[in-house]
Amino acid sequence: MARTGRPREFDRDRAIDAATALFWAQGYEPTSLTQLKSCMGNISPASFYAAFGSKEALFREVVQRYLATYGQVMAPLWDESLSPREAIERTLRSSAHMQAARTHPAGCLVVCGASNCSPENEPVQALLAAERQRTRTGIRACVERAIANGELNASPATDALPDILTTFFHGMTCEARDGMRPDTLDAAVTSLLTLWDINAVKRGTAKRPEKKSTD
Repeated sequence: MARTGRPREFDRDRAIDAATALFWAQGYEPTSLTQLKSCMGNISPASFYAAFGSKEALFREVVQRYLATYGQVMAPLWDESLSPREAIERTLRSSAHMQAARTHPAGCLVVCGASNCSPENEPVQALLAAERQRTRTGIRACVERAIANGELNASPATDALPDILTTFFHGMTCEARDGMRPDTLDAAVTSLLTLWDINAVKRGTAKRPEKKSTD
């Protein structure tokens, strides 16, 4: 007589971790429900829909899990206890090492997870576009804070600096996925930051206000 008993307990957290790795490696559209159910422990369709509702709903949970874990490399952008330059440098270096690590899929899920979706999946693409915009906003805020604090000169060059930094940040995903090593990306960050240093206010060179005539 066949044994009967309680079904194996479904580990939701482990399932989301597995789905995160799959979406990160393949992107949203190429990842099928069959692959998702398989990587999450061969769960049944009924268990999948009961736990997550839909593929899109699962992806939204995955994005939140990613932001709360790997995505924390972005946290320095909003840490005002750091100088603006240190906030930018920490973010870029930490992200470079995270994206090029070999312990998980390469690159950034927010950049590559839904970059080429069909029209019916536009909400998924918009979800990640909003997160990328948040990165742009954080980088720009650091540069503007540096100008306001007198750390950077206000000039056309510093006006373009947030866009340069953001473009580099998003471009690291392509390089990491093509196999660039963490130390190579880190060296590129060092070179990039010379643009910041070139535009930094040189201490002791600021113009002093002219004395008013007493005549």
